[in-house]
Amino acid sequence: MTNNACNPTRRKILKGLAAASLLSPLGISPAFAAAKKRLYIDGLSFLPENLTDIRASKLDAYLCDISAIETIEQADGTINYKRTFDACMRSIKEANQIVSANPNILMPGLTGQDIALAVEQARTAVYFQIQGADCVEADSDANSWQHLDQFHQQGLRVLQLTHHYGNRFAGGALDNDGHQGLNKPLTADGRQLIAALNQRNMLIDVSHSSPQTALDTVKASNSPIVQSHGAVRSIVNNARCSPDEVIRAIGDSGGVFGVFMMSFWLTNKPLPTIKDYVKQLDRVVRIGGIDCVAIANDFPLRGQENLLALGNNNAEGIKEYLPWWHSLAAKNVLGFEHEPTHVVIPELNDIDRMSRIDDALAKARYKSTDRDRILGGNWQRVLKNVLV
Repeated sequence: MTNNACNPTRRKILKGLAAASLLSPLGISPAFAAAKKRLYIDGLSFLPENLTDIRASKLDAYLCDISAIETIEQADGTINYKRTFDACMRSIKEANQIVSANPNILMPGLTGQDIALAVEQARTAVYFQIQGADCVEADSDANSWQHLDQFHQQGLRVLQLTHHYGNRFAGGALDNDGHQGLNKPLTADGRQLIAALNQRNMLIDVSHSSPQTALDTVKASNSPIVQSHGAVRSIVNNARCSPDEVIRAIGDSGGVFGVFMMSFWLTNKPLPTIKDYVKQLDRVVRIGGIDCVAIANDFPLRGQENLLALGNNNAEGIKEYLPWWHSLAAKNVLGFEHEPTHVVIPELNDIDRMSRIDDALAKARYKSTDRDRILGGNWQRVLKNVLV
């Protein structure tokens, strides 16, 4: 465990900041804030083709993945998806055009303060994110991180270090030698990248990273880090899920851990329900504290499209994932020996998921101020702390 992972001073400061922000979550008077609906922020989704989905989602802000991928076959035969510079630069420019063309619905999220402005103007702030630092692999201190600066100028505010497999900066959750997971650390180049992101006040995302990379990143970063979307390994023992020590370290950094909607990483039960999602949130609270837990999606705003077309029939929907799943089982990747039977929690594969989670937390006896944190307050705090 890193030094930062057990730093009580950081935890004390975090609690003070959280308490202060909840007194006036939007920077307005407490009386007016009480009359407003609860703040809803999602840790990862995408720009929808139909922008009416923005309003229907009830989101005040969300981290918006604008990645564009190229399919790459790994040396061991498994598939990875690289976010190249050219593909992602085209993608972020296209996303900017969509946001600019729809100012009555969307606004670019550039600083943490923009959430309050979005609420005031009845818009949704989108914070551009890329799932993997492959897009800046040509960068280093030697060229002053020119590609990173170009992305920042285009509005990129959140960068994930890697996606499933490692790169020159970081280890990936699925790195494996055919016999066991490799749990690769943050590299020397990765430490340079962390410093460059800190200097530019960009949020560091360790989703899909190896546990050791995540722990190393907490120690290397001068700012809070996040895992925008993931699940708890002590509930589902899979390489894509995070060990307790990682969740605790993220919380102690002042960051958040977003629990996503992919049900095969949320529960081993044959029939997933919203109670299984609340159980994941419960576990993150117990490990990292109430200020650590947040909501994520990792599907389109309206939900996993193929499952929606199937009426959320998991028995049919899981079939599209099985070839990939079996390829990882053949490589002895942790947890993939168990064949999944579902993809989504039907109640949450819906555009109104935030309200449904809110109701489920109320039924689970979470008090209103804690639901404020989980459903948006924790994300708002981190974005305000880092994106200045």
